[in-house]
Amino acid sequence: MIDQNKQLNFLQDDNSVINPQECNTQSIQTLKIYIDGAARKNPGPAGSGICLKKGKETIFEQGFFLGDRTNNQAEYFALLLAIFFIDQYAQKGDLILIHSDSQLLVRQMLGMYVVRDPMLKKMKELAQHMLRGHDVKFCHIYREQNQQADLLANRGIDKKIALPKKFLDIIEQHSIE
Repeated sequence: MIDQNKQLNFLQDDNSVINPQECNTQSIQTLKIYIDGAARKNPGPAGSGICLKKGKETIFEQGFFLGDRTNNQAEYFALLLAIFFIDQYAQKGDLILIHSDSQLLVRQMLGMYVVRDPMLKKMKELAQHMLRGHDVKFCHIYREQNQQADLLANRGIDKKIALPKKFLDIIEQHSIE
């Protein structure tokens, strides 16, 4: 069920919900994460790319191969991978801004859209669980602003870069196939 207040805010002022003012910050106390998923043929060979920045400095970036997935699954895997790496780079008090060009993912994570797909629902629930205790905002950006994450997702597919074993263990524990 969509929260009526969020829906009304969305209808009145799309940018305030999707792109809070914090999305434009260069603060050193902000961890900016850019995520993207790619699937060739949808479903087909898929990858996820993540790029973490602190201030203007890139502190981690990588693409991963996911096997055959849909594009939406690849987007959610990118989110889960980014969250997986947050604890290695975030410090207490950091604001975490997650940038995605997937309007569906951003709006589902904000509760504006209902998640109907059973796999995506599990992935959203795991993401929410993993984000507990962090100050997080989701920022929708245009594809042109997310080129690095897109490049990394496609590189993950091309080079068949394996997912980290600990990440695979987490996914398996939550029955995400």
